[in-house]
Amino acid sequence: MKCIFLSARSAAVLLDETAPYFLPAPVRLTLNGRDAGEADRTVYSLYGLSPDTAYTLTAQAEGGPVQEISFRTGKESYTLDVRRFGARGDGEHEDTAALQAAILCCPPDGRVLIPRGTYLTGPLFLKSHLTVEWEKGATLALLTDRDRFPILPGVTFPRADGDGDLLLGSWEGNPLDCYAAALNGIGVEDVRLLGEGVIDGRGQLGDWWVRPKERRGAWRGRLFYLRDCENVTVQGLTFRNSPSWNLHPTFSRHLAFYDIRVEAPAVSPNTDGFDPESCRDVKLYGAHFSVGDDCIAIKSGKIYMGKKYAVPCRDIEIAWCAMLEGHGGVTIGSEMAGGVQHVRVHHCLMRGNDRGLRVKTRRGRGKNAVVDDIRFEDVTMERVKAPLVVNCMYFCDPDGRSPFVQSREKQPVDDGTPTIGAVRFERVSARNCEACAAYILGLPENPVREIVIKDSFFTFLPGAKPMVPAMANGVEECRGRGVIAYFVSSLRLEGTRMEGLQGQELELHPGPDT
Repeated sequence: MKCIFLSARSAAVLLDETAPYFLPAPVRLTLNGRDAGEADRTVYSLYGLSPDTAYTLTAQAEGGPVQEISFRTGKESYTLDVRRFGARGDGEHEDTAALQAAILCCPPDGRVLIPRGTYLTGPLFLKSHLTVEWEKGATLALLTDRDRFPILPGVTFPRADGDGDLLLGSWEGNPLDCYAAALNGIGVEDVRLLGEGVIDGRGQLGDWWVRPKERRGAWRGRLFYLRDCENVTVQGLTFRNSPSWNLHPTFSRHLAFYDIRVEAPAVSPNTDGFDPESCRDVKLYGAHFSVGDDCIAIKSGKIYMGKKYAVPCRDIEIAWCAMLEGHGGVTIGSEMAGGVQHVRVHHCLMRGNDRGLRVKTRRGRGKNAVVDDIRFEDVTMERVKAPLVVNCMYFCDPDGRSPFVQSREKQPVDDGTPTIGAVRFERVSARNCEACAAYILGLPENPVREIVIKDSFFTFLPGAKPMVPAMANGVEECRGRGVIAYFVSSLRLEGTRMEGLQGQELELHPGPDT
């Protein structure tokens, strides 16, 4: 047991680093000698703490040993209650101005407190050196009329010969005008958002989910959006029913997310859970996802962004999370023209997803689109249809089904050719798979360099319906098959077992020079 995050009013603790999202048995907690409830999750949050105070936390499962840690909370200068700024929290009167005033007036190391209630609000903008805390039962309910939302311009060019463009809005990997999010951070640092409250985008009540790929005024906004930020931490909050992607940090560094929940109906369009784009040093611990698209999608921009800025998404750790429903558990791409490197996913639970780990790229993404050092370890999957998919011919964008993207013949290697380096899977347990254990589709001119599947176990659901494991032309429906690989330079199965196969364990289809 160890403390992984401390603020003046809260703490996040890791109760068992060897377990996935749920603990094997409930744990009874005691804080400074008083009962602190029972925990059934690996990452657990404590709230209602006092600033600058010493605490001792003990944890014990029934019949198990007692674990103990001590910590001291941080200091706090002031607390500003949004009710004193005129916020009503009755769900009927708009509270945008009062909430924004409290944020802007908060001094360094201060706290903005949002008490229990429903606060009808438009987009809010954060500032540096700020803590915002939601009490249990506090909800920010986003306005539904897009005419009430400010627009973030995609790109603003310098007036003279200045160096650098101003990028604010973003839509699917391009600098495009988009509506502001419920919570926005533009160039801020040292920010903490925490508590047991809810940010509700109410996407089902407006027209955000109607004709979702059509630009009306600007592209759809998010629930939480960061641009060029540093040292931002989010703890405990629930994000629900976003107009589009839920959490979208871009070009930001040193980010941490603990014990959050992200929810949207399965039919909601493009409601990705967590999409870090061109970010560095990101930790996501103890998150719970159930969304209408990919639970997590790691990105680095489309062709323009990858070529001009070439900022990869790198040094990402995802651990002790639950991805329950959603197209992909952890996805890389397809907007990844700046590259994605050094990603570790471990001790996670995936249940009911279409795909577990999903890499999506295509010809034209560019020479900076290098995916390398991806590690997938100690992951438990239950009824994930296709646990492992690497697809270099993903049919996205208007030309996605063209011969240029989809040809199985060698094409010239040029500045538009992406690269998949080393992708490793160790100790993956995937039960009741449907289509196949893994589907790997590289490029004939630039094969996937290395795939390792080690000490893993796959079983297959009897009577499963066939499905297409990878979204590329010519990929046939399948069920109960093992590892299917095209255009891979090195593929190793070590200590891996499969039960209930309807075909061969390994179907290797080498291309030229592989």
